[in-house]
Amino acid sequence: MTISPPASSTLSLEEFLKLPETKPASEFFDGRIYQKTMPQGKHSLIQTVFTSAINQVAVPKRIAHAFTELRCTFDGRSIVPDITVFEWSRIPVGAAGEVENVFPIYPDWTIGILSPDQRPTRVINNILFCLNNGTQLGWLIDPAEKTVIIFQPNQQPIALEDQSDILPVLSRLGDWPLTIGELFGWLSFVKH
Repeated sequence: MTISPPASSTLSLEEFLKLPETKPASEFFDGRIYQKTMPQGKHSLIQTVFTSAINQVAVPKRIAHAFTELRCTFDGRSIVPDITVFEWSRIPVGAAGEVENVFPIYPDWTIGILSPDQRPTRVINNILFCLNNGTQLGWLIDPAEKTVIIFQPNQQPIALEDQSDILPVLSRLGDWPLTIGELFGWLSFVKH
C-alpha cells in the first residue's frame, strides 16, 4: 500500500522518520511512504524460526546477529526487511556497549519473505538497493512456491527450489548446510 505524502510538498526522509511508527511497518523511498503487508502464518513462522536458527549459529561466536523487522535507514531510504543480519563488528552500539535503537547502515544479509497477495517487486527493489549499498547477500523467500531467490553483488539472481539445494549463507557463518527442504520443513505441523 502506498501512503501519499502531504499534497503541498514532497516528504523528506527526515520528516518521514519523525512520523509515528505504523503496524505493519512503513518504508520510505523516492519521497513516498509504502506500508508493508501484514505477515501471515507461513511468513511469521519462517521469520521467527529462521532468525533463531541464524542466531544459534552466529551469536555464541560473536560472528553476527539476526534481527526481525529492524528499520535500516541509509542512502536516502528507510526500509524494514523481514530479517536482517549484521556482522558483529558492524552492529551499532552505544558507550555502554548496548545495541543502539537506530541502524543508519545497510545489513550484511537481507531477507524478504513473501506473504499471500504480496507483490514481490518492492521486496526485490529493496534487496537490490541493499546490494548496491554494500550488502553481501539477499534472499527472497516464497513460501507458496517453496522457492528462494538468491541475490549476490554483481551476479544474476538464482532461484533454488529443489529440496536438496543448499542455500548460500553469509560467508562469515562458515559451512552451514541449510537446505531448501529444511527451511520449508519448518512449516510442517504434521499430526501423528
